[in-house]
Amino acid sequence: MEIRIDSGVLTDAVAWAARVLPVRSPMPVLGGLLLEAGEGGGLSVFGLDHEASARVEAEAETVVPGRALVLGRRLLDICKVLPRGRTVLAVEGSRLSVSSDGVRFGLSLLPLDAHPAAPALPPVLGEVDGDAFARAVGQVAAAAGRDDALPVLTGIRLALDGPVMTLAATDRYRYAVRALEWHPGPGAAGAGPADVVVPARRLAEAARSLAGAGRARIGLDAHTIGFERDGLRTTARLLDGRLPRHDKLFALGDHAVAVTGRAALVEAVKRVAVVAEGDSPVQLAFEGTSVRLGAGYEDDVASQTLPASLDGPGPVTVAFNPGYLLDALGSFTAPEVRLHLLGPGQRALLADGDGDAHRHLLMSVKPLV
Repeated sequence: MEIRIDSGVLTDAVAWAARVLPVRSPMPVLGGLLLEAGEGGGLSVFGLDHEASARVEAEAETVVPGRALVLGRRLLDICKVLPRGRTVLAVEGSRLSVSSDGVRFGLSLLPLDAHPAAPALPPVLGEVDGDAFARAVGQVAAAAGRDDALPVLTGIRLALDGPVMTLAATDRYRYAVRALEWHPGPGAAGAGPADVVVPARRLAEAARSLAGAGRARIGLDAHTIGFERDGLRTTARLLDGRLPRHDKLFALGDHAVAVTGRAALVEAVKRVAVVAEGDSPVQLAFEGTSVRLGAGYEDDVASQTLPASLDGPGPVTVAFNPGYLLDALGSFTAPEVRLHLLGPGQRALLADGDGDAHRHLLMSVKPLV
């Protein structure tokens, strides 16, 4: 195998495929990236572990077609320090040489026959706009759990029903839901509604790679989800189980609705949280045309008052973990945020002015005394 390729193009391709490689594995071959140069030109870079796979096509000039398997993270380290410009990759005996502008590296080859084959994309059900999908996944991912002892809570629910895709995530203390439009294809008609849980980290990585590239195809079977756009293909294994349903949690009944500026509220939470130690909450006291934020106990305290409106029974005082509140506020983009409030120690639902496409539920904790 021998190819000529721009070093920047090579670095981007290797970095994208290497993101799925395991940090540690009892099978060294899974740390490898498979490089394939076709007779017609182009370079394919493929990597996988037991949970996910990634394959990317890059522009390159093929001198000698062929394949090579090398340690992916080592290749990525080399790519990051290559001079800008044309790079030559060539198999020379038991090594892959990487040379550019007088710089030369040699990488030992791994056995090709021990590397698993690239999985096929599951049956395609339809397409989604890459930018909209990336934004939506980013909005819910912050609420996904981080405790591997509860694997299903580390995932994001992806439900497909007609032209609506619903994404949801929860760690039991908060629950984010985002609905967006997608475009079912002929394969979706026979498959019916789909409801699966995808590892949050894998889905977030896939979503970021789809941004800025128009529509992406979505494939799904009983065990795997896949995404594909021009030159990129990624798959991930589904998680077993289901997330708790959010329908009843989000039905608040009689409640008050407060509206305030989102950016100003974010800055105020950051400011007063400076004195909040450990799990100390930030308190929001809504009354009339203002909200008073407070944090801290005894000697070290902080407060700030912002304009706000309150519709419904009041005054209302709630308190939240400041990190959770900032994550929730950061997932919205509208100038104002609406807080649907039941009262202290109860559920609170955050939404923006763009309707109910995106909602974020938080549990209010015991207010400050």
